[in-house]
Amino acid sequence: MKRLGIVAALLAIVFLVAPPAFAQVKGVYWTTSGKAGPFPLNGLVPSLPPEKNREVTIPINMWVIDHAKGLVVFDTGNNAAISDGQCKTHWAAGNCDFLKPSQKRDDVIDRQLQKIGFRPDQVKAVITSHSHLDHIGNIKLFPKAVHVIQKKELYQAWWPEKFQRDGDVFVMKDFDGPARDFNYLELEGDYDLFGDNSITVLSTPGHTLGHQSVRVRFPNGKTMILAQDAIWFKENLEGYPAGLNYSVKDYNASINRLKMIRDLENGELYFGHDADQFNQGGAPKWFK
Repeated sequence: MKRLGIVAALLAIVFLVAPPAFAQVKGVYWTTSGKAGPFPLNGLVPSLPPEKNREVTIPINMWVIDHAKGLVVFDTGNNAAISDGQCKTHWAAGNCDFLKPSQKRDDVIDRQLQKIGFRPDQVKAVITSHSHLDHIGNIKLFPKAVHVIQKKELYQAWWPEKFQRDGDVFVMKDFDGPARDFNYLELEGDYDLFGDNSITVLSTPGHTLGHQSVRVRFPNGKTMILAQDAIWFKENLEGYPAGLNYSVKDYNASINRLKMIRDLENGELYFGHDADQFNQGGAPKWFK
């Protein structure tokens, strides 16, 4: 009994002096790899009823997380090659004509890092939500980083299912050649990136076979949920699924999961391409 009392006292001291489990995030930078559009929203959300359809110009969201153990980039946006009107040199012409990307060279992730005082070779980890052209485009700029991706998503990138190839949303030039030999942390589910509960990779399949989102917790207890293409727009939360999905069943389950995390943790949920959210929040922007 006495020994148990001593152990309990020691544990109490540890918990009193230890920092919070999620005290390692110093800031989160929200930026964009340019924008896309204008185009009709039902071009991406065909389930949308006519009265809800509208013209949109959408952000291509990217995130930089400044952590005490190292810098993290979440998604690298459109490939630099499509910048300044050169889309058709890298993407299929149909995607260029519909999406109308407006990316300038200064919008690319390496220049975005420079704007906030970092270099690409300082990035410790690159988390890729999925392997579509507007999210994995610049991983080759980070040869020294650990690339964090679901194992199934690497399969999806290098050997996409036939029914997924028709839209030309997998651009092999984004992740061929030297990227084949990068240092990949191949996940099979959720993962606590630094072991301190501050940056958690969340498995959110549906849009693609191995899509993943990220939850960030700040020292003050604030939670940010970065959904990326698990949720494109607020309309997806209203029951209108996106038009490009590997599995609608898994897609809806992932949306519900992110909503529950938001509600249970009183968090802020950030969608992958929502124009209204972008216009209200205004990237580029630091959260601290």
